[in-house]
Amino acid sequence: MPAAVAAASVGVATARSAAGLPKQLGAHPDAIGNYASKSAAWRDGKFHNVEPAGQVDPTEQMSTLRDMLSGRAGRKPAKPIPVEVPRFPEQVDDLGVTWFGHATALIEIDGMRVLVDPVWGKRVSPSPTIGPSRLHPVPLVLSALPPLDAIVLSHDHYDHLDMATVVELAQVQEAPFVVPLGVGAHLRSWGIAGDRITELDWGETHAIGELSFGCCRARHFSGRGLRRDTTLWASWALIGPRHRVYFGGDSGYSTGFSEIGTQYGPFDLALIPIGAYDKRWRDIHLDPEEAILAFVDVQSGRSKYGVMLPIHWATFVLAPHGWDDPIERAVAAAERAGVNLWTPPPGRRLTADTAREQTTARWWSAVAQ
Repeated sequence: MPAAVAAASVGVATARSAAGLPKQLGAHPDAIGNYASKSAAWRDGKFHNVEPAGQVDPTEQMSTLRDMLSGRAGRKPAKPIPVEVPRFPEQVDDLGVTWFGHATALIEIDGMRVLVDPVWGKRVSPSPTIGPSRLHPVPLVLSALPPLDAIVLSHDHYDHLDMATVVELAQVQEAPFVVPLGVGAHLRSWGIAGDRITELDWGETHAIGELSFGCCRARHFSGRGLRRDTTLWASWALIGPRHRVYFGGDSGYSTGFSEIGTQYGPFDLALIPIGAYDKRWRDIHLDPEEAILAFVDVQSGRSKYGVMLPIHWATFVLAPHGWDDPIERAVAAAERAGVNLWTPPPGRRLTADTAREQTTARWWSAVAQ
C-alpha cells in the first residue's frame, strides 16, 4: 500500500478508535520487538531496507490525497470485471495458480497448495465504512477453498493482511502460517495459536513436507498504526522437488531481485506486482516496466524461462492511475522483453497444461470500453 494511502488509513483508525478499531491495528510494538530484534535489519526499534527507500515528502501528502479523491476518469472500470468461480480437483497440480485479485492467489506446486496474502475483506482499511473498496467480488467464499498446506503473508499492510480473513482461515483450515518476523505477533493478538505460526527473517528457510519456503528481502515498509516498520516485509521463494515459484508480495525495484534469482532461480512461475505506482513513492512500488525487469532478474537473466503472473492490480484503487494502465503497460513491456505472461481474470485456475489457450484474450479491454 502506498505511504499516502496508509497514512490516510491511520488517520481513520485514530479518529474512530473508540469504535473498537484498535484490534484491527494488531499487536503493540512492544510485543513485536521481542521477535524482531534478532534480525540484522532491525535497528533503533524498527526494520530497515537494505537499499534506502524514500518516504513521501510531507509537503506532497495533500496533493497525493487530492489526486486519490479526484475521481479521475478511468480510475475504475466502465463495466463489471469478469469473475470466475474456480473449481479445484481433488488432485493438486504440479504447477498451477488461481489469482483471486490484488495479491491474493492460491499456488499449486508439486502436489501442495499454498495461499498467499489472503484478503477477502470488502475494504483494505481498519474501518468498515472508509477506505479503498473492491472493484470486483471475491471469486470464492473462504469456506469453499480446498484444503491448504500453508498460508503465506508478505507484510502487514491492510491490502495484504486482513484480520477477518486470517481469523476465519484459522477456523476453517488446519494449515500453518508462514510470515516475516513480527507479523506473527499480529496473528497471536487475534487469537491464532502460536504453534501454527512460523516467523522468518530475510535469508531464512522453513520446510513443510517437501516444500521449502525461502524468506527473501523486498524494498517496502510496514505498519498498521501510527508506528511504521515494526514488522518485516518480504517476498518468498517456494522451492519444491520439481518446481519453483516466486511470490513478490509488494516491493520497489532493487538489487534484491538479482540476488534472489542467483540464490533460488530461475522460477517456473513468478507472481510480481505491477500496480499502485506513482513518482512520489517509486522506491516502494514497482511500475509495470520495472516489474518486467524484476522478473528477468529473478530468472537470473533468463527471461524466456518460466512465466510471470502480474498481481497487485484491478482490485483496489490505491494510486492515481487508470485501473487498467498497469496491465496495458506490463503487456507491452513483456512483449519487448520476450517475457511470457499469464493474464487471467480473477478466479480462473491456470495450470501449465491449460494456461496457453486460457490467457490469449485481453479481457480487460472489453471491461474498459
